[in-house]
Amino acid sequence: MNSFTCEVCGPLLFFDNSSCLQCGSVLGFDPDVMKLRAFTLDGDFLVPAGDAVGSRFRSCANLAVAACNWVIPADEPDSLCASCRLTTVRPNDTESDAMRAFADAERAKRRLIFQLLGLGLPVRGLDQDPVNGVAFELLSSRGRDVTTGHEKGVITLDLSESDDAHREFVRLQLGEPYRTVLGHLRHEIGHYYWPMVVEDGGPLDRYRELFGDERVSYQDELARHYADGPPPDWAMSYVSQYATMHPWEDWAETFAHYLHIRSGLETARSFGLHIADPSATAGRVAGSDMAHLSIGPLIEQWLGTTLALNAMSRSIGQGDLYPFVLEPKVVEKLDFVHRLLVSLHKSGA
Repeated sequence: MNSFTCEVCGPLLFFDNSSCLQCGSVLGFDPDVMKLRAFTLDGDFLVPAGDAVGSRFRSCANLAVAACNWVIPADEPDSLCASCRLTTVRPNDTESDAMRAFADAERAKRRLIFQLLGLGLPVRGLDQDPVNGVAFELLSSRGRDVTTGHEKGVITLDLSESDDAHREFVRLQLGEPYRTVLGHLRHEIGHYYWPMVVEDGGPLDRYRELFGDERVSYQDELARHYADGPPPDWAMSYVSQYATMHPWEDWAETFAHYLHIRSGLETARSFGLHIADPSATAGRVAGSDMAHLSIGPLIEQWLGTTLALNAMSRSIGQGDLYPFVLEPKVVEKLDFVHRLLVSLHKSGA
């Protein structure tokens, strides 16, 4: 995630800011230019700071209910921004607890959409593309059955994941070192992109060599996973225990982890955080020579950065910020994802 500065007075701003505390400018994120822009009010419209051509914008209709600070060109008919309009099902306004969780989920989704757009990945709603589009259903499981998952372009999120106590309880039960709303969304969007980047004319043979044959019964593998758990040496080949369940889940977990790495490094760079010699940490990928891997430089930077961040976290009495070890087989899988997404970006798909 990038950091931003106020276009009017220059201080540091953050992605979720809706006003500048120094100059009082209204702030809004414009996805068309990928910038957090400063505005002045003109009745119901927003006028960009220093605008000489008379362009006008409106705030997203979810400004109040989801703290959405994204903006829409004034001549667009939709009242929702490019991120919020992807949500097709949400709680009723009278469900106060669910609406608070909904706002948290939308905040995480905006970060996801920002990253996907930055990577050049296609982000189209089902209303725009009924075959290959994506939609989000954000609902609380209180009083109803809601299962987080993906099916035919529809990503469902149980809003109970926004509750810290519930999420930590489930995280401990499943042995997950990392479990967040943003992590769920990155995982499920990985399922959404799998047919697009792998199945439809993609390198299926290489995918199956690395991740396994996705044609094996999902239900059988699910039952096996919850009956027997992961293999004892799972960390040698998988980024998480859940990834051992089925090749599709291995892909989604690896895809999500790749997004974590890219976003983390982007944030570090935007704040000027640079490890002097990240290559010195490459040995943490046990016995691997990453020279042949396209993702090698990214992994070296990431390992150097997380080594420093973990040390800083320990220095103030906290646990590791990044409690993962990337073994060579995992790095190969991350490299597979990296090459596919770079190729997709270059093709302009």
